[in-house]
Amino acid sequence: MLLTKHKTADGARWAVDGRFLISDLNLSALLEMRRDEMLKALKQVVENERAFGEEDAPIDPQQEVWAAGVTYLRSRDARKTESTVADMYQKVYEAERPEIFTKSIGWRVSGSGMPIRIRKDSHWNVPEPELVLVINRYQEIVGYCAGNDVSSRDIEGENPLYLPQAKIYNGSCALGHGILICDPTEIKDIPIRLQVHRANSLIVDGEANTSSMKRTLPELVDFLTRELDFPQGVFLMTGTCLVPDGGFTLQSGDIVRIQVGPLTIENKVQT
Repeated sequence: MLLTKHKTADGARWAVDGRFLISDLNLSALLEMRRDEMLKALKQVVENERAFGEEDAPIDPQQEVWAAGVTYLRSRDARKTESTVADMYQKVYEAERPEIFTKSIGWRVSGSGMPIRIRKDSHWNVPEPELVLVINRYQEIVGYCAGNDVSSRDIEGENPLYLPQAKIYNGSCALGHGILICDPTEIKDIPIRLQVHRANSLIVDGEANTSSMKRTLPELVDFLTRELDFPQGVFLMTGTCLVPDGGFTLQSGDIVRIQVGPLTIENKVQT
């Protein structure tokens, strides 16, 4: 099942497989339920009312997006390259406890077709395509979406304590195009692809797979929710397995296209 959010004259409406859910049923309400209850609720579609209106980021305004870092060897190597304390990322990669940090609040998230941004005080900015888990209040994984953890590599590389500034700013998080509701056991060996177009030319084109992730998805969920409650659910970016080469930086006007399994998000870069 594909869960999508739409902008209508009467406000945001959620739909499943192209049909609107009843008007008072939003993602927050769905993620307050256990998985089995949620699946039953998703059958409450409005008969003969097909979804319409521009698609929005598939998240409610008050929901949170968190992120896990250094979960792939490629990410570890990229962070070591950018940093003056490279051994720290090796230690994080090998440690029992993963790196987890807050990324965005729902109202700041861009959906597919909406702009993403690069910081004006940074000279090295990259897209980071990621599998993003959708988790309910009971710590159950209910599905996933595609994500872009836009990052300022030079800021984080200067000092790891600058991570919030490198990761959290307006236009630094994109999710979409919808949420694929599925059994957690189906979320494995998911192909991920990153493309960047500049002036009608394809300048970045890479593919990888979540099978190369060092950590398991339940492990990441466990660490995130050990001492934090999310009564209306939470999104968790699971790290990037694709990082452009060191000489690449995003520019205003670039088009970033990310595919995670069957889901695609496309965003234009602004400053």
